[in-house]
Amino acid sequence: MRRLRLRHLWLALALWGALHPMVHFVTWLSGNGWSLPGMVAAWHANAATTGLTWDLAIAATVLTLWVLAEVAVRRNWAALLAIPATLLIGVSCGLPLYLWFRSRPV
Repeated sequence: MRRLRLRHLWLALALWGALHPMVHFVTWLSGNGWSLPGMVAAWHANAATTGLTWDLAIAATVLTLWVLAEVAVRRNWAALLAIPATLLIGVSCGLPLYLWFRSRPV
């Protein structure tokens, strides 16, 4: 029963990690002309944002490699969905989504 509650928590965190950052992205994009290059430029506006951008890029790379390595062993093919979630939404969605897939009953 405890495992089931934790599994629901992973899914809830994946949804939060998808929706909450998206609100900020959409707000920024709507106020700045829906410019994806402009958003990428904003990620490098100063040393603090550049550091955070690199931190998240490295975390996304590590998570992607971890998913690939574990899927190769566990054959949990559905867990591969965590990779596009990570790359298209972010680590805040991809990591808890992967933990949700990984924690399914075997």
